[in-house]
Amino acid sequence: MNASQFRLDIIGDNIANINTTGFKGSRTLFQTQFARTLSAGTKPGDNQGGTNPAQIGLGVNIGAIQRSFLPGAVETTGVPSDLAIEGDGFFVLRTPENEQVFSRDGSFTLSADNRLISADGFFVQGYGINSDFELIPGALGDVSIPLGVLTTAKATQEAVLDGTLNSTGEVATQGNILQSQILYDATTGLQLDNITGPTTALTNIRSTAGVGPAILNVGDVITVDGLKRGGRDVPNEEFIVGTTGTTIGDFLAWMDEVTGIDTTAGVAGNPGTTVTADGRLEIRGNAGTQNSLSIQAGTLISSGVEQIPFTFSETQAANGESTHTTFIVYDTLGTPVTVDLTMVLEERTTGQSIWRFYANSGDDSDVEFVIGTGTIEFDANGQYTEAPQNGVVINRVDTGAIDPLSIQFDFSKISGLNTDDSAIVMSFQDGFATGTLIDYNIGQDGLILGTFSNGLNQTLGQISLATFANPEGLLARSNNTYFVGPNSGEARITAPLVLGAGKISSGSLELSNVDLSREFINLITSSTAFSAASRVVSTSDQLLQELLLVARR
Repeated sequence: MNASQFRLDIIGDNIANINTTGFKGSRTLFQTQFARTLSAGTKPGDNQGGTNPAQIGLGVNIGAIQRSFLPGAVETTGVPSDLAIEGDGFFVLRTPENEQVFSRDGSFTLSADNRLISADGFFVQGYGINSDFELIPGALGDVSIPLGVLTTAKATQEAVLDGTLNSTGEVATQGNILQSQILYDATTGLQLDNITGPTTALTNIRSTAGVGPAILNVGDVITVDGLKRGGRDVPNEEFIVGTTGTTIGDFLAWMDEVTGIDTTAGVAGNPGTTVTADGRLEIRGNAGTQNSLSIQAGTLISSGVEQIPFTFSETQAANGESTHTTFIVYDTLGTPVTVDLTMVLEERTTGQSIWRFYANSGDDSDVEFVIGTGTIEFDANGQYTEAPQNGVVINRVDTGAIDPLSIQFDFSKISGLNTDDSAIVMSFQDGFATGTLIDYNIGQDGLILGTFSNGLNQTLGQISLATFANPEGLLARSNNTYFVGPNSGEARITAPLVLGAGKISSGSLELSNVDLSREFINLITSSTAFSAASRVVSTSDQLLQELLLVARR
């Protein structure tokens, strides 16, 4: 009767947990009690056969209560934090008392501090990430999914250019030239020249012949206003006239920078700024029509009165087939950075054409916004062959971003065989602006992939699983959890899909593995066994009563 009662208790527990997520049913295994031996039996002889033992059993005993860890059916819920294990693994949980427990119940939610927790507030364990969103294997900790809190950006490392170039166009040989009015030395009254002009102090020049007051004083601010390059606005910059040691050469070097003239050795057109032999300031732009410069006015602000110290006019036009495009890239903070890219036909031979790119950025933290130049080569069929120097560097000092921002251009998508107007665009760049975590998905390998508002996907961590040499040796406790038992073996904590841990199914839950129809059959047989055993007791009681009556007679 006791054995049947234990079995009824097990069956009742199984039936009660038929709807418990991840529940594993148990079964009762019976074994015989000691037997009373009336005769051990005899062995056969020459004249008589042997006899079998004569034993009377003393009942039944509980041999074992065995938990079945066969998988339960998987139910789809659509909730991304609901997880089911299809394999032998267990979720690893940390209790508030820092105990490590294990469970097959994957009905998890996010807490107020964005940690993944069980229904009882136990913390789901997994592997975290570093600042570059790279997994830190072996570093077990609480899984965190900071929706609406975590932000990220990605600096551009590569930009792909696409389009067609007209290699039959005019080869660029010169840039346009801008010259100012003739300038004079205020102390001698003589016009400047290309020998002494660059060393003349800015506070010692005038725009008319003769000795007299200079047009600039210490502290004056020169703003180059209305500067355009290929018809595109160039950011305004200011030059402050410093001490009497500030020279025309200093001003011209500054003009090189703010106009975006690339004076790299080997570029066509001998670009740069200088003082001419007749005392004019000269600005010689880079070759190619799209590099043509224009300055509407130079404005001097002195004591609140605006004056025009320099006026520039074009004395030579730029030539050469060219095209340009403007696009956005991103630094490590996700701040947009504008890049202006011009391509100029620099050389053409029978077997190839060579183009040069000029890259500028007004977002470069230096005054000079030239960020790079290089050549791109195409064969006779217009196929891209190589770009020996295809990288640019943008300074990001004092922006908070990692400095500098280095970008490689991919020109391989450009065709150099075109007879129409040249045109290029930036078709792809791998950077992202700042975005906030808005969604996540957990893969079969337990990797948590976060989706940010900027379209970037980043790894947020990985769910860990534990396996055991003998899971039936685990000690069950409340809350659908287990402890390591004496006969379970130590937990082997690993990633999903490793060591037989199985895969994770997101948006699903594992149901109880209890077979209700089988449990009802077991319930009937156990209750019948209990009734039969009780009948034996009542029959024995009747026999004792009869025996007592005989004794009284």
